[in-house]
Amino acid sequence: MKLQTPSGRIVVLGTGGTIAGTAADAHDAVGYVAAQLGVEQLVSAVPALAAFELEARQIAQLDSKDMDHATWQRLALAVDEQLRRPEVSGLVVTHGTDTLEETAYFLHRVLAPAKPVVLTAAMRPASAVSADGPLNLHDAVHVAATPEARGVLVVLGGRVHDATQVRKAHSYRVDAFESADGALVARVEEGRVRRVGAWPEAEALGLARIQRPAAQWPRVEIVLNHAGASGRLVRLLQADGVAGLVAAGTGNGTLSQDLEAALREAQAAGVAVWRSTRCDAGPVFDLPGTLPAAGALSPVKARIALLLELLGR
Repeated sequence: MKLQTPSGRIVVLGTGGTIAGTAADAHDAVGYVAAQLGVEQLVSAVPALAAFELEARQIAQLDSKDMDHATWQRLALAVDEQLRRPEVSGLVVTHGTDTLEETAYFLHRVLAPAKPVVLTAAMRPASAVSADGPLNLHDAVHVAATPEARGVLVVLGGRVHDATQVRKAHSYRVDAFESADGALVARVEEGRVRRVGAWPEAEALGLARIQRPAAQWPRVEIVLNHAGASGRLVRLLQADGVAGLVAAGTGNGTLSQDLEAALREAQAAGVAVWRSTRCDAGPVFDLPGTLPAAGALSPVKARIALLLELLGR
Protein backbone atom coordinates (compact mmCIF):
# COMPACT_ATOMS: atom_id res chain seq x y z
CA MET A 1 0.00 0.00 0.00
CA LYS A 2 1.50 3.30 -1.05
CA LEU A 3 1.52 5.94 1.66
CA GLN A 4 -0.14 8.84 -0.18
CA THR A 5 -1.25 10.73 2.93
CA PRO A 6 0.99 9.68 5.83
CA SER A 7 -0.50 10.23 9.27
CA GLY A 8 1.25 10.48 12.61
CA ARG A 9 4.51 12.11 13.48
CA ILE A 10 7.84 10.46 12.69
CA VAL A 11 10.81 11.38 14.88
CA VAL A 12 14.27 11.07 13.33
CA LEU A 13 17.08 10.62 15.86
CA GLY A 14 20.63 11.23 14.63
CA THR A 15 23.73 9.47 15.93
CA GLY A 16 26.26 10.30 13.18
CA GLY A 17 27.86 7.67 10.96
CA THR A 18 28.77 7.60 7.27
CA ILE A 19 25.28 8.77 6.35
CA ALA A 20 26.33 12.08 7.95
CA GLY A 21 29.90 11.95 6.63
CA THR A 22 31.65 14.18 4.11
CA ALA A 23 34.73 14.03 1.90
CA ALA A 24 36.62 16.76 0.05
CA ASP A 25 36.09 14.97 -3.27
CA ALA A 26 32.58 14.00 -4.35
CA HIS A 27 34.03 10.94 -6.08
CA ASP A 28 35.64 9.70 -2.85
CA ALA A 29 33.46 7.10 -1.16
CA VAL A 30 36.18 5.81 1.18
CA GLY A 31 38.39 8.69 2.33
CA TYR A 32 35.72 10.61 4.22
CA VAL A 33 35.14 11.75 7.79
CA ALA A 34 32.01 10.31 9.41
CA ALA A 35 29.49 12.25 11.53
CA GLN A 36 29.93 15.73 10.05
CA LEU A 37 26.33 16.70 9.22
CA GLY A 38 23.48 17.12 11.67
CA VAL A 39 20.31 15.07 11.39
CA GLU A 40 18.29 18.14 10.35
CA GLN A 41 20.62 18.57 7.37
CA LEU A 42 20.09 14.95 6.39
CA VAL A 43 16.32 15.34 6.48
CA SER A 44 16.29 18.62 4.57
CA ALA A 45 18.40 17.03 1.82
CA VAL A 46 15.49 14.72 0.91
CA PRO A 47 12.68 16.94 -0.47
CA ALA A 48 10.23 14.04 -0.68
CA LEU A 49 10.17 13.85 3.12
CA ALA A 50 8.25 17.14 3.20
CA ALA A 51 5.12 15.02 2.76
CA PHE A 52 5.61 13.65 6.28
CA GLU A 53 5.24 15.29 9.68
CA LEU A 54 8.80 14.97 10.92
CA GLU A 55 10.86 15.98 13.92
CA ALA A 56 14.65 15.69 13.93
CA ARG A 57 16.74 15.41 17.08
CA GLN A 58 20.46 14.83 17.53
CA ILE A 59 21.29 12.19 20.14
CA ALA A 60 24.98 11.65 19.36
CA GLN A 61 27.50 12.52 16.66
CA LEU A 62 30.04 9.76 16.24
CA ASP A 63 31.53 7.20 13.90
CA SER A 64 29.75 3.98 14.82
CA LYS A 65 33.02 2.11 15.18
CA ASP A 66 33.25 4.16 18.38
CA MET A 67 29.76 3.27 19.64
CA ASP A 68 29.77 2.68 23.39
CA HIS A 69 27.49 1.61 26.21
CA ALA A 70 26.84 5.17 27.41
CA THR A 71 25.53 6.15 23.97
CA TRP A 72 23.38 3.02 23.84
CA GLN A 73 21.92 3.92 27.19
CA ARG A 74 21.21 7.50 26.12
CA LEU A 75 19.70 6.34 22.82
CA ALA A 76 17.45 3.77 24.48
CA LEU A 77 16.13 6.41 26.88
CA ALA A 78 15.50 8.82 23.98
CA VAL A 79 13.72 6.19 21.90
CA ASP A 80 11.53 5.18 24.84
CA GLU A 81 10.66 8.83 25.52
CA GLN A 82 9.53 9.36 21.93
CA LEU A 83 7.61 6.09 21.77
CA ARG A 84 5.53 7.20 24.76
CA ARG A 85 4.25 10.26 22.90
CA PRO A 86 0.79 9.35 21.51
CA GLU A 87 1.21 11.56 18.46
CA VAL A 88 4.40 9.73 17.40
CA SER A 89 3.68 6.77 15.13
CA GLY A 90 7.25 5.71 14.50
CA LEU A 91 10.94 6.52 14.82
CA VAL A 92 13.94 6.53 12.52
CA VAL A 93 17.50 6.35 13.86
CA THR A 94 20.36 7.36 11.56
CA HIS A 95 23.47 5.36 12.40
CA GLY A 96 26.83 4.22 11.12
CA THR A 97 26.98 0.79 9.46
CA ASP A 98 29.87 -0.66 11.47
CA THR A 99 27.93 -1.40 14.66
CA LEU A 100 24.38 -0.87 13.40
CA GLU A 101 23.44 -4.52 13.88
CA GLU A 102 24.56 -4.33 17.51
CA THR A 103 22.61 -1.16 18.31
CA ALA A 104 19.52 -2.57 16.60
CA TYR A 105 19.69 -5.79 18.61
CA PHE A 106 20.30 -3.88 21.85
CA LEU A 107 17.18 -1.73 21.31
CA HIS A 108 15.21 -4.81 20.23
CA ARG A 109 15.97 -6.65 23.46
CA VAL A 110 15.60 -3.70 25.83
CA LEU A 111 12.50 -2.04 24.35
CA ALA A 112 10.76 -4.51 21.97
CA PRO A 113 8.58 -1.59 20.79
CA ALA A 114 5.02 -1.92 19.55
CA LYS A 115 5.69 1.00 17.20
CA PRO A 116 8.35 0.80 14.47
CA VAL A 117 11.87 1.91 15.34
CA VAL A 118 13.78 1.91 12.06
CA LEU A 119 17.56 2.14 11.91
CA THR A 120 19.11 3.29 8.65
CA ALA A 121 22.58 4.17 7.45
CA ALA A 122 24.74 4.58 4.36
CA MET A 123 27.82 3.00 2.87
CA ARG A 124 28.80 6.22 1.08
CA PRO A 125 29.14 9.68 2.63
CA ALA A 126 26.57 12.41 2.08
CA SER A 127 29.03 14.27 -0.15
CA ALA A 128 29.41 11.38 -2.61
CA VAL A 129 28.12 11.87 -6.13
CA SER A 130 26.24 8.59 -5.72
CA ALA A 131 25.31 8.86 -2.05
CA ASP A 132 22.98 6.10 -0.85
CA GLY A 133 21.95 7.82 2.38
CA PRO A 134 19.08 9.96 1.02
CA LEU A 135 17.19 7.01 -0.46
CA ASN A 136 17.83 4.89 2.63
CA LEU A 137 16.46 7.67 4.84
CA HIS A 138 13.47 8.11 2.51
CA ASP A 139 12.72 4.37 2.68
CA ALA A 140 13.19 4.25 6.45
CA VAL A 141 10.64 7.03 6.97
CA HIS A 142 8.16 5.17 4.75
CA VAL A 143 8.61 2.03 6.85
CA ALA A 144 8.28 4.00 10.11
CA ALA A 145 5.00 5.47 8.78
CA THR A 146 3.56 2.07 7.85
CA PRO A 147 0.61 1.51 10.23
CA GLU A 148 1.16 -2.24 10.62
CA ALA A 149 4.92 -2.01 11.21
CA ARG A 150 6.35 -2.69 14.65
CA GLY A 151 9.57 -3.62 16.38
CA VAL A 152 13.16 -2.67 15.71
CA LEU A 153 13.94 -2.82 12.00
CA VAL A 154 16.94 -2.08 9.79
CA VAL A 155 16.35 -0.50 6.37
CA LEU A 156 19.07 -0.22 3.72
CA GLY A 157 19.12 -0.81 -0.01
CA GLY A 158 15.35 -1.18 -0.23
CA ARG A 159 15.30 -4.11 2.21
CA VAL A 160 13.75 -4.27 5.68
CA HIS A 161 15.57 -6.55 8.12
CA ASP A 162 14.74 -7.98 11.53
CA ALA A 163 17.16 -6.70 14.18
CA THR A 164 17.86 -10.26 15.37
CA GLN A 165 19.27 -11.70 12.16
CA VAL A 166 20.62 -8.73 10.19
CA ARG A 167 24.37 -8.62 9.65
CA LYS A 168 26.80 -6.41 7.77
CA ALA A 169 28.09 -8.87 5.22
CA HIS A 170 30.23 -6.71 2.93
CA SER A 171 32.84 -4.06 3.66
CA TYR A 172 32.09 -1.72 0.74
CA ARG A 173 28.99 -2.44 -1.35
CA VAL A 174 25.86 -0.35 -0.87
CA ASP A 175 23.90 -3.60 -0.39
CA ALA A 176 26.17 -4.57 2.48
CA PHE A 177 23.51 -5.96 4.83
CA GLU A 178 21.96 -9.42 4.76
CA SER A 179 19.44 -11.29 6.86
CA ALA A 180 20.77 -14.63 8.04
CA ASP A 181 18.70 -17.67 7.10
CA GLY A 182 16.54 -15.57 4.78
CA ALA A 183 14.86 -13.69 7.64
CA LEU A 184 13.91 -10.67 5.53
CA VAL A 185 10.87 -8.72 6.75
CA ALA A 186 9.90 -6.53 3.79
CA ARG A 187 11.05 -4.63 0.72
CA VAL A 188 10.56 -0.94 -0.07
CA GLU A 189 9.76 -0.46 -3.75
CA GLU A 190 9.03 3.05 -5.06
CA GLY A 191 7.50 4.11 -1.75
CA ARG A 192 5.59 0.85 -1.32
CA VAL A 193 6.36 -1.37 1.66
CA ARG A 194 5.84 -4.98 0.62
CA ARG A 195 6.06 -7.40 3.52
CA VAL A 196 7.66 -10.78 2.83
CA GLY A 197 8.17 -11.96 6.40
CA ALA A 198 6.99 -11.40 9.97
CA TRP A 199 7.41 -8.21 11.97
CA PRO A 200 9.86 -8.85 14.84
CA GLU A 201 8.54 -9.89 18.22
CA ALA A 202 10.29 -9.98 21.58
CA GLU A 203 9.62 -9.59 25.27
CA ALA A 204 11.01 -6.25 26.42
CA LEU A 205 13.58 -6.42 29.20
CA GLY A 206 12.82 -2.79 30.03
CA LEU A 207 14.92 0.25 30.84
CA ALA A 208 15.33 -0.88 34.44
CA ARG A 209 17.75 -3.51 33.12
CA ILE A 210 20.18 -0.82 31.94
CA GLN A 211 19.63 1.84 34.61
CA ARG A 212 23.01 1.62 36.32
CA PRO A 213 25.76 3.94 34.98
CA ALA A 214 27.25 2.53 31.78
CA ALA A 215 30.73 2.61 33.31
CA GLN A 216 29.50 0.02 35.83
CA TRP A 217 28.13 -2.45 33.29
CA PRO A 218 29.77 -5.88 33.43
CA ARG A 219 32.57 -6.47 30.98
CA VAL A 220 31.85 -9.05 28.30
CA GLU A 221 34.43 -9.92 25.64
CA ILE A 222 34.61 -12.09 22.52
CA VAL A 223 37.35 -14.64 21.85
CA LEU A 224 37.86 -16.39 18.52
CA ASN A 225 38.64 -19.99 17.75
CA HIS A 226 41.10 -20.46 14.88
CA ALA A 227 43.90 -22.79 13.85
CA GLY A 228 46.42 -22.75 16.66
CA ALA A 229 44.07 -21.04 19.12
CA SER A 230 45.26 -21.23 22.71
CA GLY A 231 43.58 -20.38 25.99
CA ARG A 232 46.08 -17.68 26.92
CA LEU A 233 43.82 -14.77 26.03
CA VAL A 234 40.98 -16.25 28.10
CA ARG A 235 43.28 -16.62 31.10
CA LEU A 236 44.50 -13.04 30.70
CA LEU A 237 40.95 -11.72 30.46
CA GLN A 238 39.92 -13.73 33.51
CA ALA A 239 42.82 -12.28 35.47
CA ASP A 240 41.75 -8.82 34.30
CA GLY A 241 38.27 -9.23 35.80
CA VAL A 242 36.10 -10.03 32.79
CA ALA A 243 32.53 -10.99 33.77
CA GLY A 244 31.47 -12.80 30.60
CA LEU A 245 33.00 -14.40 27.53
CA VAL A 246 31.50 -15.31 24.17
CA ALA A 247 33.55 -17.79 22.18
CA ALA A 248 33.19 -17.37 18.42
CA GLY A 249 33.80 -20.99 17.62
CA THR A 250 34.38 -22.72 14.33
CA GLY A 251 31.45 -24.55 12.72
CA ASN A 252 28.89 -25.54 15.33
CA GLY A 253 30.72 -23.60 18.02
CA THR A 254 33.68 -25.98 18.13
CA LEU A 255 36.74 -24.96 20.14
CA SER A 256 40.37 -26.01 20.26
CA GLN A 257 41.24 -28.18 23.25
CA ASP A 258 43.29 -25.50 25.01
CA LEU A 259 40.75 -22.74 24.36
CA GLU A 260 37.92 -24.90 25.66
CA ALA A 261 39.93 -25.88 28.73
CA ALA A 262 40.59 -22.23 29.52
CA LEU A 263 36.93 -21.34 29.03
CA ARG A 264 35.89 -24.11 31.40
CA GLU A 265 38.38 -22.86 33.96
CA ALA A 266 36.91 -19.37 33.65
CA GLN A 267 33.39 -20.73 33.95
CA ALA A 268 34.32 -22.65 37.11
CA ALA A 269 35.71 -19.39 38.53
CA GLY A 270 32.39 -17.59 37.97
CA VAL A 271 32.81 -16.10 34.49
CA ALA A 272 29.70 -16.53 32.31
CA VAL A 273 30.66 -18.36 29.10
CA TRP A 274 28.64 -18.83 25.88
CA ARG A 275 29.51 -20.44 22.56
CA SER A 276 28.61 -18.86 19.23
CA THR A 277 30.03 -19.39 15.74
CA ARG A 278 32.22 -17.34 13.47
CA CYS A 279 30.17 -18.66 10.50
CA ASP A 280 28.03 -16.09 8.71
CA ALA A 281 24.79 -17.90 9.55
CA GLY A 282 23.35 -20.91 11.31
CA PRO A 283 22.73 -21.85 14.95
CA VAL A 284 24.99 -23.38 17.55
CA PHE A 285 23.33 -26.32 19.29
CA ASP A 286 23.45 -27.28 22.95
CA LEU A 287 24.89 -30.77 23.10
CA PRO A 288 25.63 -32.95 26.14
CA GLY A 289 28.84 -31.90 27.81
CA THR A 290 29.32 -28.69 25.83
CA LEU A 291 29.51 -25.11 27.02
CA PRO A 292 26.21 -23.15 26.77
CA ALA A 293 25.24 -22.27 23.20
CA ALA A 294 24.05 -18.87 21.94
CA GLY A 295 21.64 -20.38 19.43
CA ALA A 296 21.41 -18.43 16.17
CA LEU A 297 22.93 -15.23 17.56
CA SER A 298 26.13 -13.95 15.97
CA PRO A 299 29.05 -13.42 18.35
CA VAL A 300 28.43 -9.66 18.65
CA LYS A 301 24.73 -10.17 19.36
CA ALA A 302 25.44 -13.02 21.75
CA ARG A 303 27.73 -10.63 23.59
CA ILE A 304 24.84 -8.16 23.97
CA ALA A 305 22.46 -10.89 25.13
CA LEU A 306 24.97 -12.08 27.72
CA LEU A 307 25.63 -8.49 28.83
CA LEU A 308 21.91 -7.91 29.35
CA GLU A 309 21.60 -11.18 31.25
CA LEU A 310 24.43 -10.18 33.57
CA LEU A 311 22.86 -6.76 34.08
CA GLY A 312 19.73 -8.53 35.28
CA ARG A 313 21.48 -10.54 37.97
